[in-house]
Amino acid sequence: MSNDRKNISAIKRLVVKVGSGVLTQDMGLNLDIIASLARQISEQMDLKREVILVSSGAVASGVKKIGLTRKPEKMPEKQAAAAIGQAGLILEYEKVFARHGKNVAQILLTDDDLSNRKRFLNARNTLNTLLTWGVLPIINENDTVAVEEIKFGDNDSLSARVALLLSADLLINLTDIDGLYDKDPRKNTDALRIKVVTRIGKQIEALACGIPGAMGTGGMLTKIKAARKMTAAGVPMIIASGKDPVILEDLFAGKDKGTFFAPKNQRLASRKSWIAFNAKPAGVLVVDEGAKHALLKGGKSLLPSGVTTVRGDFKMGSPVELRGPGDTVIGMGLVNYSSLEIDVIKGLKTDKIKENLGYKEYDEVIHRDNFAATGE
Repeated sequence: MSNDRKNISAIKRLVVKVGSGVLTQDMGLNLDIIASLARQISEQMDLKREVILVSSGAVASGVKKIGLTRKPEKMPEKQAAAAIGQAGLILEYEKVFARHGKNVAQILLTDDDLSNRKRFLNARNTLNTLLTWGVLPIINENDTVAVEEIKFGDNDSLSARVALLLSADLLINLTDIDGLYDKDPRKNTDALRIKVVTRIGKQIEALACGIPGAMGTGGMLTKIKAARKMTAAGVPMIIASGKDPVILEDLFAGKDKGTFFAPKNQRLASRKSWIAFNAKPAGVLVVDEGAKHALLKGGKSLLPSGVTTVRGDFKMGSPVELRGPGDTVIGMGLVNYSSLEIDVIKGLKTDKIKENLGYKEYDEVIHRDNFAATGE
């Protein structure tokens, strides 16, 4: 995938994420916006593009249906509102897409569904089957059962992980602001839209702070974090206005709308993408500068000699976060030894593994095929 927005017309599979700030009006669903989205997405499907929709709005729909004057704050109330609202949300989508001859399917996910490798693959197989059938998957977090330990936290993160799950070519994040600005455009008339972001550093994150969402859990910062995942995996992302009635058509025509986040040149393979962004780390390995350079620049495996610190209690095969000097995150990997074993052999040459453990199954603590870089 090129890092030029003018070439996105060639993409075949995309994820469209739409937030609560776009979908809601007066504490309920904005049916005009939902109808507009259905028309635009159906047009893209008619052009033989495969589309996956990640939609917020269940809680807002439930709040309106049961007559609350504000969004609930307590978790059981939020989950109850989501349970009531999800039915209404999917019903509205089913009605408007039927007008365009399109079938929809509801998929509710938790973090566990994507961090567990077997369930990840099952979800991918189901979604790929739906796309093969020409059905539009509509995905939301399973708010009714999700607790803190299994929550994505926001649908921006969910949409990025769904895009990586399905090896999508592009993620379009539709919000109530038409891109990333150098300051909040709702408060500053002189705010300037940033057209292209080629690197997401502290300066970009700083711009995103302080621009919250109205009904949702995510503001601009969660969108930037999603963009970081996407671009690190080699996939572009666009933040644009969900209230623009021709936004998808214009984006695919290469028009200057929204903010385009250019991907890194090399796209991560599906398995490495899962390791990097879906596997839940069971512990941490801190490595020295030489090992960091070998992993990030040399494409090498992690040997015990490069490990300086072991944190956590984990088994062989577990996903583990790797950090360099200064505790900066550099990537994720699947370990060949347990935490106890690595603690014994850390700092040693490979020919000393058997002498200290009594056996040697592998030379590497993490093989390069089981490592995915997520840092600089």
